[in-house]
Amino acid sequence: MAQHVAGPEIERLIQLLARLPGLGPRSARRAALHLIKKRETLLNPLSDAMRIANERIVVCSSCGNVDTSEPCTICRDAKRDPSILVVVEDVSDLWALERSGAVNAKYHVLGGVLSPLDGVRPEHLNLERLVARVSEPGVTEVILALNATVDGQTTAHYITELLAHLPVKVTKLAHGVPVGGELDYLDEGTLSAAIRQRTSF
Repeated sequence: MAQHVAGPEIERLIQLLARLPGLGPRSARRAALHLIKKRETLLNPLSDAMRIANERIVVCSSCGNVDTSEPCTICRDAKRDPSILVVVEDVSDLWALERSGAVNAKYHVLGGVLSPLDGVRPEHLNLERLVARVSEPGVTEVILALNATVDGQTTAHYITELLAHLPVKVTKLAHGVPVGGELDYLDEGTLSAAIRQRTSF
């Protein structure tokens, strides 16, 4: 039977770190030890940064991005093309597209994809706000930058039908995004090619 080798505070730190994506129990222990060893230069500043982030981070009421201002930095950026709206599943996908520098448009974060097996229905997604934004004057194209999974493509079809009555061009990502692939794991070159070679949905 495994024995606890540290106090409850350290064990709690390890358990919380283990909940992060990509960190299992062993990696969490190594990370916790590293933080403890570098308490002054890493643990304390990280603790302060997390506290401040927790106090200040808000979800943008317009697009669904996370930021420390309302509306978010992207929505306030006057240099972005307001005629194009890029629809993504999650904030991580928005950040991935921004890293690629492939598009200079506005975004809309759905907050997930339709998934009957997981009980995710249209009312659970940020769809009402999407229709309102696409209905605004000046929006001419909606790019569905959703993951090439069954749920992602089901959501893309649903959105296409939802926007069918509006005079906008609906496109989707093309070459470069593998079936079953997720945007957050793709390199910048692949994302750039996918944006450039988008096709009508």
